[in-house]
Amino acid sequence: MAGPVKDRSVLIVGLNYAPEPVGIGPYTQGLAEALVARGARVRVVCGKPYYPQWRVYPGHAQAGWSHDAENGVQVTRCPHYVPANPTGLKRILHLASFAVSALGPALRAALAKRDKPDLVIAIAPALLGTVTAWIAARLAGARLWIHVQDFEVEAALATGLMDQGRWSARLARWVEARLLQLGDIVSTISPQMCAKLAAKGVAKARIAEMRNWSDDRFTPDPAGAEAIRAAWNLHGKIVALYSGNIARKQGIEVLVEAARLLMHRSDIAFVICGEGPNRAELERLASGLANVQLHDLQPAEQMGAMLTLADLHLLPQIAGAADLVLPSKLTNMLASGRPVAATTVPGTGLHAEVEGCGVVTPPGDARALAEAIAALADDPERRAVLGQAAAQRAAERWRKDAIIDRALGFVGGR
Repeated sequence: MAGPVKDRSVLIVGLNYAPEPVGIGPYTQGLAEALVARGARVRVVCGKPYYPQWRVYPGHAQAGWSHDAENGVQVTRCPHYVPANPTGLKRILHLASFAVSALGPALRAALAKRDKPDLVIAIAPALLGTVTAWIAARLAGARLWIHVQDFEVEAALATGLMDQGRWSARLARWVEARLLQLGDIVSTISPQMCAKLAAKGVAKARIAEMRNWSDDRFTPDPAGAEAIRAAWNLHGKIVALYSGNIARKQGIEVLVEAARLLMHRSDIAFVICGEGPNRAELERLASGLANVQLHDLQPAEQMGAMLTLADLHLLPQIAGAADLVLPSKLTNMLASGRPVAATTVPGTGLHAEVEGCGVVTPPGDARALAEAIAALADDPERRAVLGQAAAQRAAERWRKDAIIDRALGFVGGR
């Protein structure tokens, strides 16, 4: 479906972009390159890569702005504040610093004498960057498309980064609702999150769903998986794998608690690969547990092997964050053809996606999670059936081209 964007000029303003391997960055990159493939001219204004380590990547730490052409996309990377411990006020300053730093490049694009954007896309988080995108859209006479990957204000409230009862929380909710209502189109990644947009005052006629997609680069790699098993001494083990960010909204501590309850099961190994602000605390909690391995997040070229390594995937999430974000890692878990053990409650988007493809236990209930993992470890036939269902669901719901074309059809039809 080239029609909606062919020969159009598109400006994307979003903090996260390649080469970040997880989180929002790969999806913003995928969207930008998909627009180019459909005939659009695309400029991206993003931050310096830092996620999930919360450190600017080597090779990008130089001062000032940088400009590169990457796979047909014109990319401007902006300097911004990156706190080593992103809590409360520091996280707000982090997001605000990008919004300010991105303003100059966005205004230059909007005021260019030639090839002004006729569509501006703001990726949230950072929602504060929506202000930058809105100013650029107004100056260029362009439509504004806001794409919400994560309701950051409510996530901050759910994880305790912001106090529910304070005036600042009420102000943050009001500002969030006002900013979301600026969009001519406002999209997000699940039906439940679309409903939340409506509850925040976004007109239903402006709301679209654009899911995150499974990454077709991560094809099964049995040989690579065997090499990892040998290197990490996992032969003969049932591998329960978590790979991704280690932060508060994951509630990942429940995995260590479940592992402690299964210490007697020498055949089950909990493998956690990731980075993030809670990594050091997780290492402390897991100290002395022989059935838990912690490793750094593996590079993208290893992800096919990592996904193949798993006998089952682990997807913890705290109760309060269930419909504030649908974890992007779920898409590749399903596509790998392995069952998923998730912690969530019925009625949430995560529960709807995992049901029939894995097992779901209550958030924070380590005993229920341990029992579910042990039951899957003891039943290879059930793992195979659930894994086949997961792969089928990924093929039906999570194909990149179909997802993007549906969203662009909505944009083009307005």
